[in-house]
Amino acid sequence: MPEHAATDAEIADCYEVMAELRPHVPRERFLPLVKSMHAGGYRLACIREGGRVVAVAGYRISSNLFYGRNLYVDDLVTAESARSRGHGKALLDWLKLLALDEGCDALHLDSGVQRKRAHQFYLREGLE
Repeated sequence: MPEHAATDAEIADCYEVMAELRPHVPRERFLPLVKSMHAGGYRLACIREGGRVVAVAGYRISSNLFYGRNLYVDDLVTAESARSRGHGKALLDWLKLLALDEGCDALHLDSGVQRKRAHQFYLREGLE
């Protein structure tokens, strides 16, 4: 079940998995950067398996003229060693429910075209 990663320790626990998606962010910069992004509404959610974080989502809720109130997914990644076990789907389903609970008109994410497996997953989950 997804949970918010809000404390310094919980955020730091997300680094290993997030680094698979964002390898350019060094460990020593991760916690301060995430905490500074909180001012803009950025939040982290994660799934743990056996106490270890295996999937992470970074998201924010905001409003703009194009989408109205929306939940934007900045980051969504499952550890390579834990893929195809439903963690990504569980996080995405949780984010969809959160968007509804928060009165959002849309859930939006962008993904690089080189991420073929991610695109297949997003299409399976009804995203375009």
